[in-house]
Amino acid sequence: MEPAAQIYQDLIGGPHPLGDEFDVHVAASVLAISLAEAQHSRRSVSQSLGLDASGLAQLADAFFPHAKTRLLDAAGDGAVAWGADEECLRDLLLKFSTAATGYQRVLADILTRRAQGANHLWQDLGLQDRTELTRLMQRHFAPLKERNSHDMKWKKFLYRTICRDEGYGFCAAPTCGECDDYQICFGDEAGESLMSLARLQTVKAAVRA
Repeated sequence: MEPAAQIYQDLIGGPHPLGDEFDVHVAASVLAISLAEAQHSRRSVSQSLGLDASGLAQLADAFFPHAKTRLLDAAGDGAVAWGADEECLRDLLLKFSTAATGYQRVLADILTRRAQGANHLWQDLGLQDRTELTRLMQRHFAPLKERNSHDMKWKKFLYRTICRDEGYGFCAAPTCGECDDYQICFGDEAGESLMSLARLQTVKAAVRA
């Protein structure tokens, strides 16, 4: 099986029509993680990213035309189903995108689906650390970045925003500082990049062989 780190290198090694270094890095990271996951699960890349075949084609045309066939082959049937919580998060991201560009709509789908993962959101996007996710939010979802003025963990902040805007009683404490879940919402978000972990596992497997 091809590790995520190698897939990432293959993606960024080709021509990039839009040419923005950071956006190329973000797109390559999440695609690499999803393609690697698809090698050992029944989940297609479309299901993993929340992108139908059209969305994947749009991402490929913008950043990785040399890998378009590979991405579409990994799309499965291209079907994407959204749960109720996902619909709320997706609507929030679309509402507060910086410029409502096609790429930001694609990112809204990706963030929504990857937010369902078990790790920190930056990890499930294949990014190197939390600062890269904050930079992504500042660039493409600036109104949300401004609202997260206390630097709450992004997954917690996004769902807290949904609950607050919809009038649900997400947290009974009058301020975040008084909440028993303070460390859950604001604590350390350090950890190893999933890309690095995948590389380490590959090295260990080679050593054992």
